[in-house]
Amino acid sequence: MTPELTFGAAVFTLALLAATPLAMADAADFEFRLLEPSVQQGDDVSVAVRLIDRRSGSPVADAVIFATRMDMAPDEMESMTTPLVAVLSTVPGIYNFRTNLVMEGSWRLSIAAKIQGEVGTVENRLILKVVP
Repeated sequence: MTPELTFGAAVFTLALLAATPLAMADAADFEFRLLEPSVQQGDDVSVAVRLIDRRSGSPVADAVIFATRMDMAPDEMESMTTPLVAVLSTVPGIYNFRTNLVMEGSWRLSIAAKIQGEVGTVENRLILKVVP
C-alpha cells in the first residue's frame, strides 16, 4: 500500500468516526425523586432523593450535585428559604440532605447535578409537603 493510499484511508476513517454520533444519554433521561413526599416540621430534618436513569429505572451513583435550593415557592413565598447541607449516603443513587423546615406547608427542592460521561445538566424541582 502506498503512503498516499494509507493516508487517504486514515483520513476517510477519521471522517467517518467524526460523523458517527456517540451514544450518550441526554439530561432528560435522568430524574431526581423524593424518597418521602412529606416530612415532619422541625429543625435538622432529613430529606433524601434518588437519582434514576429513566430508560432503565436504575439508580445513578456518583453524580456531582452542584446546586440546591429549598424554598416555599409552591405556597407563594419564594423568598422563604432554608439552607441544605449534603450528608454522605451509603446507598448508591441516594442523595441525602439536612435542613431546617420550621414552617409547615409546601416546600420546593431545586436540585442540579452533572453525571459523569453524560451530556447536559440534570435539573429537577421537587415539591415536599411539611406537616406539623
